[in-house]
Amino acid sequence: MTLYTYPENWRAFKAQIAAQYSGARLKVATSAPAFTFGQTNRTPAFLNNFPLGKVPAYQGDDGFCLFESNAIAHYLSNDTLRGATPQAAAQVLQWVSFADSEIIPPASAWVFPTLGIMQFNKQATEQAKEDVKKFLAVLNQHLNTRTFLVGERVTLADITVVCSMLWLYKQVLEPSFRQPYPNVTRWFVTCVNQPQFKAVLGEVKLCEKMAQFDAKKFAEMQPKKETPSKKEKGGKEAGKPQEKKEKKKEEKKEEKKPDPEEEMDDCDAVLAAEPKAKDPFAHLPKSAFVMDEFKRKYSNEDTLTVAIPHFWEHFDREGYSIWYSQYKYPEELTLAFKSCNLITGMFQRLDKLRKNAFASVILFGTNNDSSISGIWVFRGQELAFTLSEDWQIDYESYDWRKLDPDSEECKTMVKEYFAWEGDFKHVGKAFNQGKIFK
Repeated sequence: MTLYTYPENWRAFKAQIAAQYSGARLKVATSAPAFTFGQTNRTPAFLNNFPLGKVPAYQGDDGFCLFESNAIAHYLSNDTLRGATPQAAAQVLQWVSFADSEIIPPASAWVFPTLGIMQFNKQATEQAKEDVKKFLAVLNQHLNTRTFLVGERVTLADITVVCSMLWLYKQVLEPSFRQPYPNVTRWFVTCVNQPQFKAVLGEVKLCEKMAQFDAKKFAEMQPKKETPSKKEKGGKEAGKPQEKKEKKKEEKKEEKKPDPEEEMDDCDAVLAAEPKAKDPFAHLPKSAFVMDEFKRKYSNEDTLTVAIPHFWEHFDREGYSIWYSQYKYPEELTLAFKSCNLITGMFQRLDKLRKNAFASVILFGTNNDSSISGIWVFRGQELAFTLSEDWQIDYESYDWRKLDPDSEECKTMVKEYFAWEGDFKHVGKAFNQGKIFK
């Protein structure tokens, strides 16, 4: 199971800490090749599973997907974390909601300017400080006779509220500010020093001096914009009538061709300035084999009498290669639909490879006694997955063997896997269902 996020995302920490307590095996993808924030989360494959393109985002080995950090943390928790009784479960939900509505808004308004993420507004910051005092007072009163928020053990309530307050304690809650709320600080320190919290957060150092807005840091984090020319400004010396004419002209220009800088937010502008990724296959010579033409034959005409003969007639042995893949961990395969979700999940993450590849991957056997194997056709003579970091998430879970296109073994396998029928003597299990990557 994989959690996609960017580094040091406090929202993702909730799910990671919950997994530490429940024992869920969670792979965190924060950097290339598994995940690149601003790139991977804008791909069609990612948006197909997570329509908003936001992180954290969770995908299980069975293809089950979740977005929204609270839902992910809840899913990865055990019964103790969720609340062992209906009353406890409701109280956990209460504090999770409290964090979202009472803690995060003022915490963001106060902390973000100190990180250079947001412009400083004195009135908004002062109001945020007052709102922080209010929820600290509520927590301090509640924790006056309690070690944890709900019951006698850590629950998802503690995990969520701690993570929501993490940057407050690290950036702005200096000793004098937090002094009136000793129960909250005692509880916070107790939580972050639990082994499960430490495994995710590391050592949490409490703020010694309240961080302030840094105008220089804020300016550095903003995308650079070109200064408009005098002609575009209209010029003060032209007089009011001229200003109106110029304004109308500018409005017409904007109607015809919108300014890209005005259509995107600052985050979009920064991402747009980044260099575009190179074509991983650019170094390969052109091939006479037209993959799209074969795919059309395969999709629209008979596989045995039209598509396969077309494949062998036009296949370029120098420009393309054929590979046999076999899933390494058949003992972990359980229900058939979950095993198929493994295949489709891999296909979705390889969306940008479709133009230069084709595959037929088959699930053999029955529930709790199955295997996965397939035939892949790639442009080039090497495994295509090594050409791009974005394609390397799943392929190491398979054994790969390059086939000789002129061998009888290869011809038989291509026929059986493309047609989904045959003896499949090398498998030893009956055909269950197949998936096509095209």
